[in-house]
Amino acid sequence: MEFVIIALVAAFASLLTFFSGFGLGTILTPAFMLFFPIEVAIALTGIVHLLNNLFKMGLVGLKANWGVVLRFGGPAVLGAIAGATLLLRFSVSEPIYVYQLFGRQMEVFTINLVVALLMAFFALFEIIPALKKLEFKKDKLMMGGVISGFFGGLSGHQGALRSAFLIRYGLSKEVFIATGITIASFIDITRLGLYFARMKEINVQENLPILVTAVLAAFLGAYFGQKLLKKVTLDFVQWTVAIMILVLSLLLGMGAI
Repeated sequence: MEFVIIALVAAFASLLTFFSGFGLGTILTPAFMLFFPIEVAIALTGIVHLLNNLFKMGLVGLKANWGVVLRFGGPAVLGAIAGATLLLRFSVSEPIYVYQLFGRQMEVFTINLVVALLMAFFALFEIIPALKKLEFKKDKLMMGGVISGFFGGLSGHQGALRSAFLIRYGLSKEVFIATGITIASFIDITRLGLYFARMKEINVQENLPILVTAVLAAFLGAYFGQKLLKKVTLDFVQWTVAIMILVLSLLLGMGAI
């Protein structure tokens, strides 16, 4: 069952990211969290995220604006190092709260609470008009790289903030998407290097079948996303996904998953 769930979520999330510029990590991480510890789920999602971005770079990467990539991506790498380091520190902490619910002992860890709050925050980016329209001035590009990279390293949620900073540059839809994909790849390579160096629980060889399933499904979603790029509007999809993520973030924050 986990293979079916992960494959469907990966394909849908990958297709969605082709239109919004973000969403794969936001949607796929909770799916992995149903079957893996939260820090492992973030790392496994990161692998899928990176490979999917590399695949998408092969489709549209030549259209990236490399001036923006370098000015945003360099600081983003530094932010990703800080965020990934913090994640690894949180992952070894003791429960901060323990309680009983319906005869079951619930344990809330720092990492669960932090990621739950981030999931809820970035889900709101999808549906609250003020956040959907959030933009930053062009001179804040380097700061944006640090912030986006930090949250990318901490929880994998990097795209919404990246889009908010890049939107002011007046890039065409194709260039905007290609630039975001390239920056995201830099962040993913950085954070995965730290995850693998410090997190033995990832166990890629043992989890290879489900990883391959997720990657291939994400590739399929990206392929069809490119085909539908100029035809699809996503308000209904964004609302549906945001509500699902808000529910999952609540369950995660409660220690239920």
